[in-house]
Amino acid sequence: MRGYYQQPGMNRGEELKKIFFSRNYMSRLLLINTAVFVAVTLINVFLWLLGYTGINPAVAWLAVPSDINELLVKPWTIFTYMFLHEGFFHLLVNMIMLYFGSILFLEYLSQKKLLLTYIAGGLAGALFFVAAFNIFPAFDAIRQGAYALGASASVLAIFIAISTYVPDYVVHLFLFGRVKMKYLAIAFVVIDMLSIQSSNPGGHIAHLGGALWGFAYGLMLRRGNNIFSVFENIKMPAFGKRAKYKGFDTSRPSSGRPMNDEEYSKKRAASQHEVDKILDKIARSGYASLSKAEKDLLFRSSKN
Repeated sequence: MRGYYQQPGMNRGEELKKIFFSRNYMSRLLLINTAVFVAVTLINVFLWLLGYTGINPAVAWLAVPSDINELLVKPWTIFTYMFLHEGFFHLLVNMIMLYFGSILFLEYLSQKKLLLTYIAGGLAGALFFVAAFNIFPAFDAIRQGAYALGASASVLAIFIAISTYVPDYVVHLFLFGRVKMKYLAIAFVVIDMLSIQSSNPGGHIAHLGGALWGFAYGLMLRRGNNIFSVFENIKMPAFGKRAKYKGFDTSRPSSGRPMNDEEYSKKRAASQHEVDKILDKIARSGYASLSKAEKDLLFRSSKN
């Protein structure tokens, strides 16, 4: 899967800068998660130098507890936990999943829907975690001192939502080849269900909460319902200007002089590249998945 931001000739440093510092919600989520991880790690280093061996106070302050009494004292943790990671590989896996999941999500749905899915999926994960640890007797002995942290529930919500919205979308996986998103989503859920008895039952239960929300939200969007419509009407900080599709135009530039052969070829190639992407999208998920701007561009291009 190729990122929407990549450009030919861009080096790795420029690509990373685009990933973390672009003016969109995906980049902001990646940046916030990474920044929180770096801050928590620096606090760990400082405490270690002082000889402190207990739980990092920042983790205890931001992770969501399973104990309801403690949760009532720290209600903000149902939100902050979804940006908190302690281990580097935990962060790395979640951010890779968030990056690729967001690229696919944003191919069909909006930036605001991505942000709202991330937050709602995380909240659903926290609810499942707390509820399970207070309902099932198997967790009585470990309820005290049990915490959930990480973006996994939010990330899985994004994956399951887009897998439900475009279930037949095909991705190419190393060793597995071409796999439809719906089968990948089912695999994620089954793995989490079978892993509840592992050393991290709370994490897998939280994943299932995020997955359930992602499925419900994706299904609602497919049916034309959007319970987030009220929130989407709220104006959020503008992260860059949305690119507008422009059809192939042979009119003279604003300078008044006619285009030369090189300018003409470049302009036509850029327009054809956009048309090719739209045709690929139609092949994957049908004409109905196109936005109004994409349909307009396709119509204008067909007349040239």
